[in-house]
Amino acid sequence: MNWDEYARWGKEISDWGSDYHKTLRDRPVRAQVAPGDIAALLSLSPPEQGEDMAVIMEDFERVVMPGITHWQHPRFFAYFPSNASPPAILADFLTSTMAVNSLLWQTSPAATEMETRMMEWLRQAVGLSGDFAGVIQDSASSATLAAVLTMRERSLNWQGNTKGLSSMPPLRLYCSGEVHSSIDRAVWVAGLGDSNIVRLPIEGPLRGLRAEAMRAAIISDIAAGYKPAGIIASTGATGAGSCDSIRDIAKIAKEFDLYLHVDAAWAGSAMICPEFRELWDGIDAADSIVFNPHKWLGVQFDCSAHFLKNPEDLVRTLAIQPEYLKTHGQDGLINYSEWSIPLGRRFRALKLWFLLRNYGLEELRNRIRNHVEWSLVMAETLRNTENFEIVTEPILSLFTFRYAPAGATGLAALNQKLVDEINDDGRIYLTQTLIDGEKVIRFQVGQFDCTQEDITFAYNVICEIAGRQDVSYG
Repeated sequence: MNWDEYARWGKEISDWGSDYHKTLRDRPVRAQVAPGDIAALLSLSPPEQGEDMAVIMEDFERVVMPGITHWQHPRFFAYFPSNASPPAILADFLTSTMAVNSLLWQTSPAATEMETRMMEWLRQAVGLSGDFAGVIQDSASSATLAAVLTMRERSLNWQGNTKGLSSMPPLRLYCSGEVHSSIDRAVWVAGLGDSNIVRLPIEGPLRGLRAEAMRAAIISDIAAGYKPAGIIASTGATGAGSCDSIRDIAKIAKEFDLYLHVDAAWAGSAMICPEFRELWDGIDAADSIVFNPHKWLGVQFDCSAHFLKNPEDLVRTLAIQPEYLKTHGQDGLINYSEWSIPLGRRFRALKLWFLLRNYGLEELRNRIRNHVEWSLVMAETLRNTENFEIVTEPILSLFTFRYAPAGATGLAALNQKLVDEINDDGRIYLTQTLIDGEKVIRFQVGQFDCTQEDITFAYNVICEIAGRQDVSYG
């Protein structure tokens, strides 16, 4: 392909993208294929000769599109959203065209300096103090791993990387049972061991970690010869939106000199609305925070905002400076590869710049406020519908419910069957979770182009398919 052909196909694909988003409501939300269907359509060997782009695009429609679950669908109510707004998509078009690797300031000064400024914009937007500096990670999982590694090194007086862990005391990390599975993986990768995650009970309508139970666990662990390393708190945990009391937990972290990381991967974007900030009251006492603009803010994956009170601790944990990565003759530069686990880094800040300038904070606030309001309305509507129960109340735009008709047996199996039939139907997409060991259905509103009519549509689909169920199932 030459650059003239590239320009023509760039326009073709841009037009395709516009049509795709405008016609999403006509498609099933979840891919309607069986395992192996797509692989069966793909050649077993690579082609020896090049093929025309027209043929490749025809095969794209034939092979790829039937196997796509449409995360941009306005009736995607499963998991959390992974939004992609038009200006952010265009920004990624530009960054892919330039193929910038922003591992060092000298490899792309604009990417580095824009990242610094965009993290300042985000910090102001969500109301964090000026004590925090930020870096864009690929995902909250990477930010959490970086936090756990920093906890490890800090608690071991910066000896873990040099001496290894075999001669060190066993380290303990504290959290509630509501935290995301990425915490488990971070602990595995950091070499701390899953048995050293201390999962604590929750309480209250926000299902937050019981701070005094954590304090008692820390005291007990110290007496038993363990070394507490850090705490991971949640604001808007994945299952049902659990929010820990950051203020209470921070006091305990300070008492025992423990590193406090706050995972706000989904809910952090909502903090651009001042009225929701009570959910992370006390946040300025955290050592690090992560939230994902690629979930609810309108920036497509991957773009995770990682804020640090003392970035020097992270750099001390991760930075390696061979001669070929040094920038000679320049002092005081930020090289963000020293703040990240990968060395190579994409120019992610550009899509934040495009998004924030094109929409402005007020329009983004309006969208999030609408999602929260529509979720409240949906919960109330289901609450007042015969045979449905609200299990956990809405936290921001997420709540859980179950279908529990009188006389029904095997509610766990019944609700899983309901979720499966809704998703196989294809008009909307939901997922399940466990609340206190009981199977329930999650409902969250957050897709960028969702409307109130889509919520009403979802309610009608849920009721229609629930009405077909055999209540003696299970």
